[in-house]
Amino acid sequence: MSLLRATVHYIDVFTDRTGRLLAWLVLAMALLTTVVVVMRYGFSYGSIMAQEAVTYMHGCLFMLGTAYALKSESHVRVDIFYRGFSARTKAWVNSLGGIVFLMPLCAFIGFSSWNYVSESWLIRETSPEPGGIPAVFLLKSVIPLMAFNLFLQGLAETLRSALILVEPQSA
Repeated sequence: MSLLRATVHYIDVFTDRTGRLLAWLVLAMALLTTVVVVMRYGFSYGSIMAQEAVTYMHGCLFMLGTAYALKSESHVRVDIFYRGFSARTKAWVNSLGGIVFLMPLCAFIGFSSWNYVSESWLIRETSPEPGGIPAVFLLKSVIPLMAFNLFLQGLAETLRSALILVEPQSA
């Protein structure tokens, strides 16, 4: 059991640290958006690259933040029945949900996005906008990375629920 607990712990630590690091993108996005607006309306100067940078940060925040949302239970959940379940019943629901839905979905997204991303890397895809960021291939790389991160955290959640199920019940 200690190996399972250690696995869950290290995945949680990784997810927590990356989630907290990603949270700084919110501040960066707000500051850059302010700069874009001031430059455009105050000085009549626009920057496609700055606008795309906000989009890139936004995409990274939401795509890579999914694992952190799962870990901190900030994800959307239909909680009509779940909130009244016992800890063991919740563990069953979470285990089965992870095994049947979440991890296969992550694997599907990862595998199905691979050609899309690799073709983008092959041609070093750039922005179609003049003056845009010449690294669309990097942004597209976030898709399989998101699938991998979410799969890892889904594994941690499933293992955490399995540990609850195998622990002896207190009488």
